[in-house]
Amino acid sequence: MSVATTNQPEPFVDEAPLITGNPTFKGISNQISEVVENKPPKPWYMAFLVASSGLLLLLVSVTYLIFEGTGIWGINNPVGWGLAIVNFVFWVGIGHAGTLISAILFLLRQRWRTSINRFAEAMTIFAVICALLFPGIHVGRIWVTYWFAPVPNQMGMWPNFRSPLLWDFFAVGTYFTVSLLFWYVGLIPDLATLRDRAKTRTRQIIFGILSLGWRGGNRQWKHYEMAYMILAGLSTPLVLSVHSIVSTDFATSIVPGWHTTIFPPYFVAGAIFSGFAMVMTLAIIARKIYKLENIITIYHLENMNKVMLVTGMMVGYAYSCEFFIAWYSGNGYERFAFINRAFGPFWWSYFSMIFCNVVVPQIFWFKKLRTSIPVMFIATIFINIGMWFERFVIIVTLSRDYLPSSWDYYRPTAWDWMTFIGSFGLFFVLFLLFLRFLPMIAMAEVKGILPQADPHHHNGKH
Repeated sequence: MSVATTNQPEPFVDEAPLITGNPTFKGISNQISEVVENKPPKPWYMAFLVASSGLLLLLVSVTYLIFEGTGIWGINNPVGWGLAIVNFVFWVGIGHAGTLISAILFLLRQRWRTSINRFAEAMTIFAVICALLFPGIHVGRIWVTYWFAPVPNQMGMWPNFRSPLLWDFFAVGTYFTVSLLFWYVGLIPDLATLRDRAKTRTRQIIFGILSLGWRGGNRQWKHYEMAYMILAGLSTPLVLSVHSIVSTDFATSIVPGWHTTIFPPYFVAGAIFSGFAMVMTLAIIARKIYKLENIITIYHLENMNKVMLVTGMMVGYAYSCEFFIAWYSGNGYERFAFINRAFGPFWWSYFSMIFCNVVVPQIFWFKKLRTSIPVMFIATIFINIGMWFERFVIIVTLSRDYLPSSWDYYRPTAWDWMTFIGSFGLFFVLFLLFLRFLPMIAMAEVKGILPQADPHHHNGKH
């Protein structure tokens, strides 16, 4: 099969080796394809059992929600949006790293993306599926969720196009569609490899259909690279626009603490921050279980740590900027909202957020720590906990509004937590199925950065 080279930048510069062990094209195909062709390792079955239990928990909690309504949750008058919207924003954020790694780093010709872009893209799609669940169920009357769609309902009423919730529908829907196409187009050459290696007629037919007749000819590579470039160009503004539009759910209101123009860049930086943390968590586990340390190297992990350090500092700057503007504005309500956020009844969530999102990433200044697998794994867990707390703080600390008589303390119920845990079950079921049946690393792109891909390469010299 031919190997794409024009998708890649000039392959020989002075930097750390991206792929170790000097594998051949055939060696790369064997190593990655055998993950799909062989039976999964025991940890896969154990993880799938746990994830399936979480998915069952989600089905039970959503079914009960449909019968009983949102009263089973802990929402109250001051906090009309509870964990459902916290989880929605959290999962949309998780989905950002995949498109950034695939699209923006591709356009910037960053070759280290090739080892991690495939499962980062898959993670994007599965995270967006989890995110889309929550706007549908948080309305309570789930049978009228079609009102979200921009079509007239049975009463002849059009949706309100001035509502940011409708913008969410367009933004997240477009993001999901383009990300799915981008992921699938990148899969086509690898699906053809699996088709050609298939040992059963069933696998041959399935992968033959999915690979769309790919034969690896020059004309096919030319069209493939053009389509990939166009989709990368479409995806790049979506990385910035999707979470900006999600942030307008808050920023277009007049509620103190939400009515601020810093939300779009602040949310985008936080989304990339949390998305990279999740990619890192999954990459560390996958490379160990499937013995892919020569393809996903410390160099890749260190680069992701550097991105998390930068975006973590941007998020920390946004936190301090919010407090400064609250003071500088001279608005008593705005000032109270932020003082209450840090020193009110939910102070514990605010300082958990600060510790996880601002303090923890600072360890990545030190090369010894940012290249230590145990350290980076624990750090990414803390970062994702912190990013969940960030969304919790933004939404739930408004339990103190303009009327002290209506103040109350928000307490999520067991059903809130069951739905949240169940969403992780859905995510990991989809992700584990992806690992089982599709190549988790882009074989064609990894081959494109090997020395053999250089037409002038001969006997290890170039």
